[in-house]
Amino acid sequence: MTEHQLPQGFETLAIHAGQEADPQTGAVVTPIYQVSTYKQDGVGGLRGGYEYSRSANPTRTALEECLAALEGGSRGLAFASGLAAEDTLLRTVLKPGDHIVIPNDAYGGTFRLFAKVLTRWGVDFSVANMQDLATVREQLRPNTRAVWVETPSNPLLGIADLAGLAEIAHGAGAILVVDNTFASPYLQQPIALGADVVVHSTTKYMGGHSDVVGGALVAAEAGLGEELAYHQNAMGAVSGPFDAWLVLRGIKTLGVRMDRHSSNAEKIVELLSGHAKVSQVLYPGLPEHPGHDIAAKQMKAFGGMVSFRVAGGEEAAVEVCNRAKLFTLGESLGGVESLIEHPGRMTHASVAGSALEVPADLVRVSVGIESIDDLLADLQQALG
Repeated sequence: MTEHQLPQGFETLAIHAGQEADPQTGAVVTPIYQVSTYKQDGVGGLRGGYEYSRSANPTRTALEECLAALEGGSRGLAFASGLAAEDTLLRTVLKPGDHIVIPNDAYGGTFRLFAKVLTRWGVDFSVANMQDLATVREQLRPNTRAVWVETPSNPLLGIADLAGLAEIAHGAGAILVVDNTFASPYLQQPIALGADVVVHSTTKYMGGHSDVVGGALVAAEAGLGEELAYHQNAMGAVSGPFDAWLVLRGIKTLGVRMDRHSSNAEKIVELLSGHAKVSQVLYPGLPEHPGHDIAAKQMKAFGGMVSFRVAGGEEAAVEVCNRAKLFTLGESLGGVESLIEHPGRMTHASVAGSALEVPADLVRVSVGIESIDDLLADLQQALG
């Protein structure tokens, strides 16, 4: 920030960070630079540092600068998917023989990456309950290089103490990696709480409209940011310019969308908590949630994701998903439309039989921004 630049709020950064008006035309929206290569002014004479769009692209640069600003980090990087971002991060900070601690309630795709891909590369992992700091500390080894956490977690909505985990990780000479997809930087900023790297599936709340697949990394420190940028270019799973533009477009309304997602979710939770067909509601906004106090301290609001267990068991849970009409039966989350799914048979099928297996009677909903009365009516009829 220059001496003449005023501090800016989140919504202002979301609309303006990295997005100056186009100098040639004055266009207020960042152009889509749908280009692979760039004319050089003599050999090695690059205009703005651009030579080839795998290495850098102006549309992607705008997104990456905005991501860094929103998360309070030194370097943002945009990828073709959330898992591409995770893979690049892991191969940057780990090598064969290293160890990492991962959550016992991680996203199924993340677990698959560790269990089926990285182990073949010689990286070992341990599973820990991230809500229990003592258990995490017990899983650390001399060769532990990272602690990985999701908070809120997918799909059990577990809450982890980020400041506490950062202290544990740093004390062991490891870094703390936080998947901030469920909260978004509007509700939670892990770097301010001690995280070294923040991970996003920008497919979700950042994009916000179920029309793009993308991922992101934001590094707290410039040195690690440079290492990640080197590997991003070397490995090549970058966001294309149109995808970067779509995510940047979505980010502009992130704040107002998250406010509505959160307020709608709170009313959904009220309905579910008093329903005879629901045996348990998992939502950090509930006072009885074991992570409620921590969530209230490190989050601005409690988000738009809600999971609940159906009293009739697995088949009853599947039927609730099938009966929903306004809630669309589908995977993914974070779009303006409400989604419903059965994690055990859908998003988390890859963790069946593992320490991360989810309850068979669990239903997960991504609460959208539709009229709340319509959402409540649909869930009421789906529950029967």
